Amino acid sequence: MKIFKSLQIAASVAATALVLTACGGSSTPEATGSSAAAGPVKIGIAQYVSHPSLDAVVTGFKKGMTDAGYAEGDQVTYDFTNAQADQATNTAMVGKFASDGDMDLVLAIATPTAQAAAQSITNIPVVFSAVTDPLEAKLVSSLEAPGANVTGTSDKNPVKEQLELLKKIKPEAKSVGIVYSSGEVNSGVQVQWAKDAAAELGLTIEEKAISASSEVQQAASGLNVDAFYVPTDNAVVSALEGLLQTAQDKKIPVISADGESVKRGATATYGLNYEKLGEQTAAMAVKLLKGEAEAATMPVETITQVELYVNTTAAEKIGMTFPEDMLSEAAETYK
Repeated sequence: MKIFKSLQIAASVAATALVLTACGGSSTPEATGSSAAAGPVKIGIAQYVSHPSLDAVVTGFKKGMTDAGYAEGDQVTYDFTNAQADQATNTAMVGKFASDGDMDLVLAIATPTAQAAAQSITNIPVVFSAVTDPLEAKLVSSLEAPGANVTGTSDKNPVKEQLELLKKIKPEAKSVGIVYSSGEVNSGVQVQWAKDAAAELGLTIEEKAISASSEVQQAASGLNVDAFYVPTDNAVVSALEGLLQTAQDKKIPVISADGESVKRGATATYGLNYEKLGEQTAAMAVKLLKGEAEAATMPVETITQVELYVNTTAAEKIGMTFPEDMLSEAAETYK
């Protein structure tokens, strides 16, 4: 009788387990690891500094996760940190993600943070975004096959097309000033891209390196040029207003590398939409969480479609007007 009773109990337990599994199978996204059974997926978000472009990546990433079925609170939770351009804080915040040991994935926004994350976190996927040149930053072995636990999206900007835009709005321009951070690998890369493009377009590049955001306005003031070009440099973009004021005083246009900077007062750009970049990064993260791909073999992605952004108020302040065909082409016109 004892044996028979034990078999009855075992059968009852097995049947209950099957019922529970059937009832719970479709309530949350399929994710790898213990999080699928234990609760929401946990994602650490590490951002290097606050400025509209990088903030838009976070917005787009969360939107993309929600659209994929990862509702915040129920299916996913976020641990958000921001280094505010302090390198010691940058290293510490990703180190904490590594030591906590309870993350399913880390989103690293901007090159310095992606580099720190790649060095500290080796046992879970690290997905970067807003990194101009992942190869130069030594984040991946190749763009097609990253080779480890790190992959993501690049915000490589179309520098030649952006400088061609300057020739359209100010044909007489001969010299372009670039203020950039000496501490950011990708900024030096963009300066070289600008020099290469400028040589083809009959322009010369005058550059000034800075070590902190507080130096941006003074550096810009020291450049005697016909226009400014602002790369996707976190130190410069976070202090963009100082450069914009200098450009306004000099009555010269500012071509930025991103659309958010045009919204803030740059004159124009063919630029990336950083919120869309965040959504694209989320789509990669979802595949990793579901086990549909591995970071080592997931190619780095780049948004290839650029959009024209113009700021008519900024143009008026320097005594310039946009051609009608350019205004009709613009995806966004800021006033």
